[in-house]
Amino acid sequence: MKKISITLFILSWVFVGYSQTAYPTSFAEYQRNFPRLNDILRKKEDSLRRQFNEKGLSWPAKYIYLRSFKYDSQLEVWVKNEKNQPFQLFKTYKVCAMAGTLGPKRMEGDYQVPEGFYYINEFNPRSVYHLSLGLNYPNASDRFLSDAIQPGGDIYIHGSCVTTGCIPITDSQIEELYVLATYAKSSGQDFIPVHIYPVRFDVKKSADYLGKYVRDFADYAHLANSMKEVFYYFEKYKKLPVIMVNNRGSYVLDQEVKNALPSAEKKSLPVPVLKKKRHVAAFDESEIPTTVHKLPEFPGGADAFKQYLRDLNNKLSTYLNEEQHTAYILVEFIVNNKGKVLNPRIIRGGNDLLNEHLLDALEIMPDWLPAVREGKLVPMKLKQTIVVEKTGEKG
Repeated sequence: MKKISITLFILSWVFVGYSQTAYPTSFAEYQRNFPRLNDILRKKEDSLRRQFNEKGLSWPAKYIYLRSFKYDSQLEVWVKNEKNQPFQLFKTYKVCAMAGTLGPKRMEGDYQVPEGFYYINEFNPRSVYHLSLGLNYPNASDRFLSDAIQPGGDIYIHGSCVTTGCIPITDSQIEELYVLATYAKSSGQDFIPVHIYPVRFDVKKSADYLGKYVRDFADYAHLANSMKEVFYYFEKYKKLPVIMVNNRGSYVLDQEVKNALPSAEKKSLPVPVLKKKRHVAAFDESEIPTTVHKLPEFPGGADAFKQYLRDLNNKLSTYLNEEQHTAYILVEFIVNNKGKVLNPRIIRGGNDLLNEHLLDALEIMPDWLPAVREGKLVPMKLKQTIVVEKTGEKG
């Protein structure tokens, strides 16, 4: 049996001006040292106590759990007072601004809100966005899968209703949430979990939107499926599963979590396209001249190349997504000094399945007539836009 190497989440804790190992009194009392926050705590405590009483909940909550849904613009607050109790929904806040699209954060400056499983690792009472609660992005999974040099950071739940990749709510809402988190931390909840989902999986409109998105970005399907499994597990049991990360950066869930997925949901997201490991020919690109006297030529000339592209369209049009009528795919390849086509790659466009079949076709493209410079045959790198459209839909 193949052994799977598992990497546990590396847990750490950061406070603004507060050490985990040096409690002067309770964490809530420490927060009162900030004059503005002391006023907020006093003001919000009475309101929160009243809201808890109205919902039949015990104040203050010793454990809280946050769920955010990007497409649905929601932030849920779940609470409980005993470790083995199920969570109860306290409130749903409206996320009042959004940056980026569905999908995880993978690099600094991509304006993406992360997706996955996080926890609060910072309380910032001096935030320029009124108040803020920091998240431990990049987490153990992100450190495998995000940009190794600049994965980005400084992801917060905050006030002020503006964002470039965080989760913004109103000032009044962040005051409530900050107080709830403060009391949970003060009661001993060191790691307040925050799960960030692309959509509410139980809302058809949202799930359909995610399904269409995943068809264009099939590499995202594995993460989306893992998040869906955790979502439905929590929906069924109102408790959180153990979530681990393997040595490829993927989330690892036990069979109980997978079994909680409703049967109707088990095949709702497409399986990722299996991408071939393609041969890359050794080639010194410094040998490619900046100018030539004659460009490479497809065998038979321009008319033959147009026919080749028409035939290619007929073969590839069936791989367009349901909602795609036309795909403009920018490809790049080298024609060496013997006319061989080397190292084709997709620069942009298409979808994963379409691109795989296009690369298959480009790898067996017939030999070209090489470029010519000063009477000598020389290599040349070409870029070509290949248009694939559904039959009968030409303008």
